[in-house]
Amino acid sequence: MSSATTAVWGRAEQQDFRSRVRGALLGGAIGDALGAGVGGLTLEEIREAHGVDAVTDFVPAHGGRGCVTAVTQLTLFTVDGLIRAQVRRDTGAWHPPTDVHQAHLRWAATQHDWGPDERRKDNGWLAGQEWLYSRRAPTRECLNGLGDTVMGTLEQPKNPAAHDSAALTRSAPFGLLVGWELQLVFQLAVECAAQTHGHPTALLSAGALAVMVHGLARGESLDGAVQHALGVLAERPGHEPVTEALQQALGTVRQGIPGPALIESLGATDSAEEVLAVAVYCALVGEDIRHGLRLAVNHGGPSAATGALCGALLGALHGETALPPAWLAELEGRATLLELADDFAMEMTQGPALHGPAAAAPGWLARYPRG
Repeated sequence: MSSATTAVWGRAEQQDFRSRVRGALLGGAIGDALGAGVGGLTLEEIREAHGVDAVTDFVPAHGGRGCVTAVTQLTLFTVDGLIRAQVRRDTGAWHPPTDVHQAHLRWAATQHDWGPDERRKDNGWLAGQEWLYSRRAPTRECLNGLGDTVMGTLEQPKNPAAHDSAALTRSAPFGLLVGWELQLVFQLAVECAAQTHGHPTALLSAGALAVMVHGLARGESLDGAVQHALGVLAERPGHEPVTEALQQALGTVRQGIPGPALIESLGATDSAEEVLAVAVYCALVGEDIRHGLRLAVNHGGPSAATGALCGALLGALHGETALPPAWLAELEGRATLLELADDFAMEMTQGPALHGPAAAAPGWLARYPRG
């Protein structure tokens, strides 16, 4: 797998790209945190707890307001793996699915270790962030799939029957590889989803999301990005459930004032294609990011998952400056998210200035070791 094109980055392009990377990561985390306290509740239960308008702001979850779940943790490690893949390319080793898998194994260690292991010199800086060493409702499929060092592949995926959304919700970062061709972005997301989820709808939903984010990060409209995803999906065996879910989301946009009833008509389970459809619908009909995210979490489905995906899509579409400042101010891990987003943008736009086969900035290799 190779990156097919190399973008030529001017100053304005670099700044726009960085804003969209920040938007995707911070927006996803805000949506995750907004939905974290109401996952598993029906709309009636949400309204009983939080009033007739349901959730309009962060509610306590995992010990505080603005706390994220395993969705954001895994997304961070996906980004870490993608940076490490680029850095390791200097050595002649180029297999991004392996680097992402190694990163996800580092996430798995945060779920059972007390804190960062100082003896692990190849851990890099992200695995040294103490706040990540906390269980935030990870799915059994992710814990099992990453419970040993064997890597799932498309030929032999982990958890072949798993079609929940936990591989999908960590897959937005693949779309931020804007210098790659669509087919390669799709393929990488699918191969990395197979590390924990083997069911075709889980795999193809992850690929479809990556294609959408790719379009948004390159300045396309959300509707255009969804059309690109449908085009790539059409060539894949077993695509029908994901294609139908996305087409239903597009059709529902024209069915009246957005609300929980229309959202739940797209699905109220944690099945990957339903979660993707709900997130896409809420992103399409939201008047702004705040409105879209409130729609995305106030329903009987898996609110953290739909909120996180809707936030990632809207953040990639509008950039970080469109995110609600009051939510950003209270978001757990904002410093880590920003630092990782900026590192990713720097690697993608200025990688050759940081490392090459002959020489590398020692500070960069300390953060993203080649090991």
